[in-house]
Amino acid sequence: MTDRLSARAILLRLFLPFALGYFVSYLFRTVNAVIAPDLVADLNLTASDLGLLTSVYFLSFAAFQLPLGVLLDRFGSRRVEGILLLFAAAGALVFSLAESLTTLIIGRALIGFGVSACLMAAFKAFSSWLPAERLPLANGVQMVSGGMGALAATTPVQAALQITDWRGVFMGLAGIALLAAVVVFIVVPDQRNEGRQQESIAVQLRGLRSIVSSRRFWQIALWACMSQAAYLSIIGLWSGPWLRDVAGLGRDDTARMLLWIAVAMIAGYFTFGRLAERLAKQGVSTSVVASTGMGLFLVVQLLLVLFPGFGVILWLGFGFFGTAGILNYALLSQSFPQHLAGRSNTALNLLVFVGAFSAQWLIGAILGLWPTTAAGGYSPTGYRVAFLLLIGCQMLAAGWSFIVSRSHPE
Repeated sequence: MTDRLSARAILLRLFLPFALGYFVSYLFRTVNAVIAPDLVADLNLTASDLGLLTSVYFLSFAAFQLPLGVLLDRFGSRRVEGILLLFAAAGALVFSLAESLTTLIIGRALIGFGVSACLMAAFKAFSSWLPAERLPLANGVQMVSGGMGALAATTPVQAALQITDWRGVFMGLAGIALLAAVVVFIVVPDQRNEGRQQESIAVQLRGLRSIVSSRRFWQIALWACMSQAAYLSIIGLWSGPWLRDVAGLGRDDTARMLLWIAVAMIAGYFTFGRLAERLAKQGVSTSVVASTGMGLFLVVQLLLVLFPGFGVILWLGFGFFGTAGILNYALLSQSFPQHLAGRSNTALNLLVFVGAFSAQWLIGAILGLWPTTAAGGYSPTGYRVAFLLLIGCQMLAAGWSFIVSRSHPE
């Protein structure tokens, strides 16, 4: 195989298989926003239970990120993601058969573990096959497939619930995850030197240590972590209940609104990736585009708290501007040597998903501090307090990143 794939081969053998894998990953991540009322009703879950159950995906996902980085740099994307997706399929099957919260958590944890490579494997492969200046757009296109998964988790899932129940939905997802595993393992090409184990584990671990001890890593990672933690935790679960409890939408209207948020997400991933690539040619760094986007995301969140009456419109901005944080992965790939690409991105992913787990569970715990409403929903005051806490964390991280960048310019 040549060192460079043709444009058509890149599309067919890299983008499409990884897109299918990340589609599945994001569908799993966000589907609970639609099926949450059914889970609560069938298993008598509290807000804290629901937050814990859904956020376990993030915890198991995060727990595997550091070893994942080593595995990706050592064995390559095709083998690692192809095998892990089998665990996602098994987890979906366990989830569909669960009769208790404990079994649901086990299934959800297996799913999170199984899809933990779907984004990082793609980023690793792209960094091997594409020039550095194309990475923001390539990564953005990959994220579009995740947006398609989030879109599929809205009205299509709601329509499926008219035919079957949430258990049937997860059995179907198990089949899709199995298909994705087969496609990735068979279709994706090996990267150059993949599987040759050129570095010992000790050398790889020293490479990882050099990343996490780097000032540059923390300058990028802290704000990216807080921004993406807020985005993923809310859009993956609490956006649906907010639309029900604060905006007063019914289930069908909520599913339709979640669909439009997913459309805004797709537009955001593509727009920010394309914008970063075009502006880079004019001398504007990816970090400037990422910081501007994350700053606008902060503004949208604050407006959502202050003016909930405009929430239906503001949620579109939430879906769009929240995607800016993904540019930080391309920024890391540009900031460290290519052979460290897998480890640098998974180190950031570890922080992001630990943050998302904590935020998603914390929101549920905060909502549980107020009595439920007469309609059986959660208090709007609880949402306000929880969202303000996340906004405060992002502001602190943004301020720290700004101070560091001013004192240590790129």
